[in-house]
Amino acid sequence: MASQINKKMLWTLLVFLLLSNMEQRCFAEKGKRQQVPCLFVFGDSLSDDGNNNNLVTLAKSNYPPYGIDFPKGPTGRFTNGRTMVDFIAKFLGFDHYIPPFATARGRKILKGVNYASGAAGIRNETGQNDGDRISMDRQLKNHQITLLEIKQMLGNHKKSTAEYLSKCVYVVAIGSNDYLNNYFSTQYPTSTIYTPQQYAVALNDQLSQQLTSLYKYGARKFAVFGLGAIGNIPIVRSACGSGTNGSACIEYINNAAELFNVGLKSQVVAFNYNLTCGSFIFINSTGIGLTSPLLASLVSNVSCCETFTTGLCVPFGSTCSNRSQYAFYDSVHPTQIVASVYARRAYKAQYPSDAYPFDISHLAQH
Repeated sequence: MASQINKKMLWTLLVFLLLSNMEQRCFAEKGKRQQVPCLFVFGDSLSDDGNNNNLVTLAKSNYPPYGIDFPKGPTGRFTNGRTMVDFIAKFLGFDHYIPPFATARGRKILKGVNYASGAAGIRNETGQNDGDRISMDRQLKNHQITLLEIKQMLGNHKKSTAEYLSKCVYVVAIGSNDYLNNYFSTQYPTSTIYTPQQYAVALNDQLSQQLTSLYKYGARKFAVFGLGAIGNIPIVRSACGSGTNGSACIEYINNAAELFNVGLKSQVVAFNYNLTCGSFIFINSTGIGLTSPLLASLVSNVSCCETFTTGLCVPFGSTCSNRSQYAFYDSVHPTQIVASVYARRAYKAQYPSDAYPFDISHLAQH
């Protein structure tokens, strides 16, 4: 048994070192040329890099041990190091992190802004029990503020602004909280109003309107992320319990999220048909998670850091030393190594199922 464990640990270490080397090479290669003028990010805590820091909310991560592997320490990223969008920005050739809207100032916004907010959802009421958060609708309003500033910087020429924005990539990764902090929370009546299928349709209809608004503002290159297997995260596993009933509970939650994913991919198909000036791609987060040997080798049933019942790390609490062997940093959010896998395959698909109709590297050139 000990021999088997040692072999597994050795295999995990070798894979991690190989991926780290590949990542450094990729960063060095892509850093030579920025492939798009700007990157705009919309989403939740998986992408948040500091927008919640000054909000009155429980959804905060600007304290140790968050950021333990990040050069600047705790910044408001809900992980030990970089987020998925940090890696995507690097793969696209950006030599800096995309700043959060909360602190983005001056000409830096010409290279993009991150509007993502922990606990945020597609629906405005999602996450309200955690306190303040910046819903997708509010993120769109913040983006309009940015656009006014960009227009002024480009000389108030509508054509120049439109041409500039048409070359930028827009990452949209949101919806997990609409399930975890809304539909499957006993503090909301949502599950008594909608069946899982009806809720998936309602969410997709609202997100479709939000994406259409972005298109009207000038966005043309969209990378829209589907939900991962949210039933598998530690806080949900713990709530579902063990045994047969626990497995059924987890499967029920994952199936509900997959209904949303199926609808979202269909929306992407419809957008590409109806909004002919735009390019929309769907990133299959669940598929990526299920087909990664590295992710399968990681500890995934418990968190790396000591956590509250909310799933977030205890301030200055203990954390595991072997973070590259854990899938989750707290009981909700992935570790940096997991974020790098999702970003890499979203940027450059390993399998045809990773991205539809193509990946982010092709979107940038499209």
